[in-house]
Amino acid sequence: MPLIPEEPQIHESAQGPRATPATGRAASTPRPVPGPRTAAMPRPGRPGPGPRPAPPAQRQHSTSGRPQAARPENRSAPQLQVIPASADGALDAADEAVDLLLDSGRAPGDILVLTTGGQHPWATHELSFGEAAYWAQHEAGDDVFFAAAAAAARVKPRPVVIVAVNGPVDDVATRALTTARERAGVLLIVCGDPQRINTALGAGV
Repeated sequence: MPLIPEEPQIHESAQGPRATPATGRAASTPRPVPGPRTAAMPRPGRPGPGPRPAPPAQRQHSTSGRPQAARPENRSAPQLQVIPASADGALDAADEAVDLLLDSGRAPGDILVLTTGGQHPWATHELSFGEAAYWAQHEAGDDVFFAAAAAAARVKPRPVVIVAVNGPVDDVATRALTTARERAGVLLIVCGDPQRINTALGAGV
């Protein structure tokens, strides 16, 4: 019988030929491929751009220390109203004028009453408590105030001034009328003889 040649057996431990690297040259390691860089990505090691500082505030030029032009005072003369009355009836006429003003809505602190002769009964009563308490009511300015013409230079201006000419129209009364016209802001009411008042004020009524 013819002999059949045996097939060579391959053992599992057998390995194929190994690739021997060239002498003196190490095997190269593949380098990682960098991915795409976005435009907003900052460079490593450098901080990203911070917010821009706000522009400096505009300086406002102060006018303090500079001379300011004085504004002209635009104060018109008060309206003059004369209530005919005798010297004996001037106080009653002044009281009636006060009542009419209060009834029309005028605040009590807006009214000042001056007398050229004897004191008004209210002033006499309040002065009995002392000068300090009397003038403190004038400083408060929350009620009708009555004063003698001799103290006209001491009183402060008020919107309405009423003058009761309950005495002779002498130098004291004339100065009181002139001061009253300066103290009155809106209305000046004079109770007395119109002719003498006209002469004292030096203006037609």
